Amino acid sequence: MTGARRAVRNFVGADGVVLAADVWGEASWPAVVLLHGGGQTRHAWSRTGARLAALGWQVIAPDLRGHGDSGWSADGGYDLGLYADDVRALLDSLDSFGARPVLVGASLGGLSALLAAGEAPEAAVRALVLVDVAHRPDSRGFHRIAEFMRGAPEGFASVAEAVAATRAYLPQRSRPADSAGMQNNLRRRGDRWVWHWDPRMLDSFEGRMDPPGMAERLLSAGRRAAVPILLVRGQVSDVVPEDIAEEFCDLVPGARRVDVAGAGHMVAGDRNDPFLAAIVPFLEGIALLNSGPGEGGEGKRCGGA
Repeated sequence: MTGARRAVRNFVGADGVVLAADVWGEASWPAVVLLHGGGQTRHAWSRTGARLAALGWQVIAPDLRGHGDSGWSADGGYDLGLYADDVRALLDSLDSFGARPVLVGASLGGLSALLAAGEAPEAAVRALVLVDVAHRPDSRGFHRIAEFMRGAPEGFASVAEAVAATRAYLPQRSRPADSAGMQNNLRRRGDRWVWHWDPRMLDSFEGRMDPPGMAERLLSAGRRAAVPILLVRGQVSDVVPEDIAEEFCDLVPGARRVDVAGAGHMVAGDRNDPFLAAIVPFLEGIALLNSGPGEGGEGKRCGGA
């Protein structure tokens, strides 16, 4: 299949907040929901969404609340459970044939997907793809993200200045031909360019590193979800090192893992083609399943061969 057009559609989140989303493909196709990481927008999935639609998937990529073109929380609250509720609300409104989508979530999006699928009321999903996120992060990598997001509180004098800051933060990423895409991540405020997110979100973000009980809560959600799980780790990630990825897969039965060479925490943005090569066999295996969860897809079983 080729040439699936992108459309913009609004969904309604848990408390009525509007979630703007890019949608590719037909409602009769099996669905994949792409959930970006904290500080990103739905545009982080632009190449991934188009490619998956060309393979016959309906793709829905929303801006999470407080990000991009989606609404902000009226009270400034951005609890992880609220993001999970947004995922549930979005799934409830999908009109895709056969309903149960695959959730692909990066970082914050992955945590939201895991809780939505594994905590009551469990969202009906076919599988989970967790992109460089597990039950706990490495504190050094997490603090590096927080420092970047806290940087430049007064914004930037130009888009080029924002591009330079991002390149310094992501030295492993190849440089784009131009900086036009960066404007998707910025807003105008007077004569300055500021990041697109609600700055109040950062207070919740920094409290999410590894609070007491959170690792156990996420592991419990992974077990309760009872669906195939693929953990896609950036090989040079400083947020999910190999030992944490192995620990997650050892403790969540049936989870599989694949590493993307040369990618850091933002796997799809760093190495989109290898990222797709990592997830497409898994998605194809899920699409072929006619029975209960627990099989399907590629990737090595963690803690094993």
